[in-house]
Amino acid sequence: MSRTFRAYRIFEAADGKFERKIVERKTDDLPAGDVLIQVHYAGLNYKDGLSSSGHKGITKEFPHTPGLDASGVVVESNVPQFHTGDRVLVTGYDMGMNTDGGFGEYIRVPAGWVVPLPSAFNLRQAMIVGTAGFTASLALYKMEMAGQQPKMGELVVTGATGGVGSMAVAIFSKAGYDVVASTGKSEEYEYLKKLGAVRCEGREYCNDEKKRPISRSKWAGGLDTVGGNTLATLMAGCGKNGSIGVCGLVESPKLETTVYPFLLNGVNLIGVESAETPMETRLIIWDKLSTIWKPDNLEDMAIDTTLDQLDGYVVKILAGKTRGRVVVKHQH
Repeated sequence: MSRTFRAYRIFEAADGKFERKIVERKTDDLPAGDVLIQVHYAGLNYKDGLSSSGHKGITKEFPHTPGLDASGVVVESNVPQFHTGDRVLVTGYDMGMNTDGGFGEYIRVPAGWVVPLPSAFNLRQAMIVGTAGFTASLALYKMEMAGQQPKMGELVVTGATGGVGSMAVAIFSKAGYDVVASTGKSEEYEYLKKLGAVRCEGREYCNDEKKRPISRSKWAGGLDTVGGNTLATLMAGCGKNGSIGVCGLVESPKLETTVYPFLLNGVNLIGVESAETPMETRLIIWDKLSTIWKPDNLEDMAIDTTLDQLDGYVVKILAGKTRGRVVVKHQH
């Protein structure tokens, strides 16, 4: 049975410009897949903003429905592991990039993308966490696999007011680390302390303009969401055997450094790519997120909106003017 639903859709005009509008669609128009999900909530990510602007490096063909993250209820399934009525979530893989995503009221996806909703979360909370929280948790998981421990000292989080940054501050703090939040928004210091930061610093704290290849140890590790000289500075100032997770490039995709942090301090540079995380690891991360790493302050990070108001937040996230996580509630 085909269902009619609303979706935030991106169209490419003949002149190469892109238009964003809410349209009515039918579930028969969705791509083939194993599981049809009625989406209750979606999360807005920076990559969704890029897709919504027609970025061909993210989305190759239009029209298209963005939305990397979705949570909802299964309404049709042709696989035994999911049944009608199951509460589930989907983050990553190709959803929202070239497969119609969570900014539509229904999605149809392969069963291998679907995660059962952890019992500690409701559908809205799962989208406050979303790709941002999953990425921050995956970073910490990989850092700890490389030997990171709270007793080694402070962890720095750059771009701390963004989605990944906010989640990292809260999750790292919950995991027992002393977290230093770095941001260019001094007016958000109290927000970051509420999330668990032991203190806040400006961007210059981890952006050495002299570009020294190595410096005295100032932190035991960190998560960088901005790239460029900030990442190089984090590496240069990292203590013995510490790990720096890398998951962003809003400052620059370039990294100018030397081998000194690796040779003299044993620093680990850890790439964090969450979209294609194998399901076995994905389930481990969501289990940690819903138990020992579950942030105590999810509500402090949440900005609620609807499909009709979404476009304004797309503009804001691209301009770096959002804080925490924007959660889209679908009206069924």
